[in-house]
Parts: sequence; C-alpha cells; structure tokens
Amino acid sequence: MFQARDRGLHILMDQAAGYAVFPTVGKGAIGVGGAYGRGEVFTGKRLVGYCDLSQGSIGFQLGGQTYRELILFQTPAALENFKSGAMQLAAQASAVAATSGASADADYHQGVMIFTMARGGLMYEASVGGQHFTYVPASN
Repeated sequence: MFQARDRGLHILMDQAAGYAVFPTVGKGAIGVGGAYGRGEVFTGKRLVGYCDLSQGSIGFQLGGQTYRELILFQTPAALENFKSGAMQLAAQASAVAATSGASADADYHQGVMIFTMARGGLMYEASVGGQHFTYVPASN
C-alpha cells in the first residue's frame, strides 16, 4: 500500500531492521481525542508480531479521520525498544506524508522513521498527544 505511492520506499523497508504497518488507524475528537489501530511487525518480509497503536490528545480539535501508518526501525535496538513497549511517539515526532518521492526527503529520528497516508475524513486540530504501542509476538 505504501510502496505503490513511493517506489523508493521498498529500499528503505529492505534496509530497515524492521517495520510496523498499521493499515487503518481511526482518529476522532471533540476537544479530547483518541486514535486506535492494529498492525503487524516485520523483520525483512517475515511477520514477527502484532501491535496496537493508541493515542490520546487534548486541545482544540474536532472531527474524525482514518489513515495508514508505517514505522521503520533503523536498528535492531530501535526495534527492540518498540517491542518492549518503551517506545512512545511524542507530539513533536514528525511523520512524512506518503506521496510520490517522499522517501527521498525522509530521515530517521532517534532510530525511527514514520510515514502516514490519509484514507478519509476531516480533522481540525491544534492538540498535544502522543502515540503508545503494545506488541505481541507472533506464535511460530
């Protein structure tokens, strides 16, 4: 889904120690907001686990939207940090919109690179909140 928008993204995914894919994240708010999505975690092309994304926020915000999210982990340590539940994406973490050529300008920040792709909806916001993740290993 992300690679169709940016053909250069497959190179980043191949070079990453791992990545998490959230096909659908739903987000809604009226003053207080929240978001939730379920995803899968891969190393190479091998499924290694499942993850949940949750987010709470407060501030001026109104509406609802759905989007996709891809998180690339630069190093095995960054991937392990995610799996342990220690990783939280703060409000200041920046995501790159997955458009044609976006991967050329993207860069890792503290071992993590984030891409998002809007699916639908409309959201007005000036809010503060962060994403939290839980990880469950795949049973092999």
